[in-house]
Amino acid sequence: MKHPRGAAAGLPMRRQSAGHHPARRVPSATEPASARPRRWPRWAWWTGAILVLALAVAAAVSHRHKLAGASHLLAHVSGPGLAVAVAFEAASLVFLAALQRWLLRSAGGRLGLGTMAGVVVAANAMAGILPGGSALSVAWTVRQLQRRGIALALATAVLIAAGVLSALALALLVALGALAADPAGRAPGLRTALLASAAVLAAAILLAVCLIRSARFHRAARHAWTYVTARWRAGRRLADFLAEVFHQAKTIQPGVRGWARPFGMALGNWTCDAAALAAVLWALNIGVPWRSVLIVYGLTQISISLRLTPGSLGIAEASLSTLLVIYGLRADQAIAAALLYRIVSFWTLQPIGWTSWLRLTLRQTRAQPGTGGSRGRTGGPWRLTARHGRYHTPRDR
Repeated sequence: MKHPRGAAAGLPMRRQSAGHHPARRVPSATEPASARPRRWPRWAWWTGAILVLALAVAAAVSHRHKLAGASHLLAHVSGPGLAVAVAFEAASLVFLAALQRWLLRSAGGRLGLGTMAGVVVAANAMAGILPGGSALSVAWTVRQLQRRGIALALATAVLIAAGVLSALALALLVALGALAADPAGRAPGLRTALLASAAVLAAAILLAVCLIRSARFHRAARHAWTYVTARWRAGRRLADFLAEVFHQAKTIQPGVRGWARPFGMALGNWTCDAAALAAVLWALNIGVPWRSVLIVYGLTQISISLRLTPGSLGIAEASLSTLLVIYGLRADQAIAAALLYRIVSFWTLQPIGWTSWLRLTLRQTRAQPGTGGSRGRTGGPWRLTARHGRYHTPRDR
């Protein structure tokens, strides 16, 4: 879906007063192409996506006999095993919703788990299929939280914290998978590289913790930020917003031991999804490579997060099937497992997510006829007041 910009999107255009530079002129259709603004990044993205899909189709045609074997396996999938995979996938989404809800509640926010789960499922569907869906889903999630009385800075801080915890949990899962893998087994070099990367990441986290606790680093950072914002006019607004986000993030202070609970939720999100992959293999009557399943799963999720194609179509299937073949599965088994896992973890969630998106949108429209603001009450039993602004977080209905 294209998003109009400027006046076409209904946005007010600033008048230019004396002493200001004139507004940038929009080139007409009669001007040469060199004078028009370039849009090559968007075309480059689509070109890359089409190229990847074309390569996937070519690979499928050249491996028709393996696809035939995969289709035979899919035709004889076990119902109980498939149900277990679906249950683990549902539990994974519940863990993700519980993580974001816990972070909100620790800062004083109030939001039901059902509502948070609906927002998470809808945002997951947006991120999975739309071009630039990750950014759109984040913006939509923030907007939904705002309409439920959560301040912009607090919503941003919660999503950032949830993203950091999820990234660390996935890194831990991959590191555990590398430790569990057989040193003398398949792809020992990959295992060594993953362990080295985990050691570098652990050192970087330790350094970041030391810097955060250093008063000298805080003073240097404040001086540098003041210098930048004093010479960059737009940076002042950004500085105010980031200061507000940081202030709201500091309200999420469960203590060192308290962080174990949200980290456990983030780890549960990935673990249940990895268990869904193992259940898919079981449903296809394929032996699960237990010592390497975490490496296969973690590296597949990293490739999916790159979003090189809409929904990582072709990328996810190729990555998962290739890694499964590397760690001992036959090609037809790997293809069948990759396709069924994507059906469970991606395609099944798309209609559910868009149904949730439509339900939340229609409820929002009915609750706010003819208005553009939130219907929530101002005030309530608690209120969060920003240090650098006047954001108030009313209680959710």
